Amino acid sequence: MSTAIETDTWTATLELAFAHVSNGRTALTRNVHTGPLLVQKALYPEGSDICHATILHPPSGIAGGDVLEISVVVEESAHAVLTTPGATRWYKANGRNARQHIDIQVKAQGRLDWLPLENLLFEQSQAINQTHIRLAAGARAIGWDCYQLGSAVTAGHWHEGRLKLTTLLHYDGKLVWAEAGEANARQSLVGSLAGLAGFPVMATVWSVGPILDALHLERLTDTLPWTEELRAGASQIPLDASHSLVMIRLLGLHAQAVRLLMIECWQQLRPLHLGRPASPLRLWRT
Repeated sequence: MSTAIETDTWTATLELAFAHVSNGRTALTRNVHTGPLLVQKALYPEGSDICHATILHPPSGIAGGDVLEISVVVEESAHAVLTTPGATRWYKANGRNARQHIDIQVKAQGRLDWLPLENLLFEQSQAINQTHIRLAAGARAIGWDCYQLGSAVTAGHWHEGRLKLTTLLHYDGKLVWAEAGEANARQSLVGSLAGLAGFPVMATVWSVGPILDALHLERLTDTLPWTEELRAGASQIPLDASHSLVMIRLLGLHAQAVRLLMIECWQQLRPLHLGRPASPLRLWRT
């Protein structure tokens, strides 16, 4: 992991590893943290073969100058589910960037559900979020990211701030998805039809697993809305002869509605890609 070199920077790191141990159990085998970023305990609401963990950030927000680094390794044949207890808030930056770097590695036959709740960007936030996902051949994973830019109840939503996003996904050592972009409150792209079309909430659901046949893909796309309040579209990218990346893009007026739609997508994709039924996590209902 890299170490922040800026002075007066609040750095927090978290390193997690999950392994397949005796009797088919998945165990949290590494849990090392510095600063206010941690996992308190492993839970097993779905049985011993799937380990659930909640990533806690007690300050509940990221301010200018803060750096958060999260590393997750899912070993061969293990299955982990990771979420957060609430939204991540990116506060006023006071001229300094706030950074989060996430590194995810899933080894052969490993499974991962990466399900953090939404990111809320306050006025004058300067957020940089980098995600690097590395999946071995035969690994399967589902994840998402959601961002609310400014306030959904304020005219214009977001008046000053910047969000830089970078996402890299490697499968079997090959780069299969690379995305880098910037949303700036003062740029017309945020409000244009070619950009976010004026929606304050944007999200992506991604899933890697067996190639979906035409019937399953059609069932998925038929459930996606296209209204003045909530929009979504899906595509499938083959990765090899038997696996694909399914990607769903979402735009909405309200983070809660986008979150519910992401959960619906996860419920459809998890049985097809991870081979397990999907019930909303109890934490999401509190």
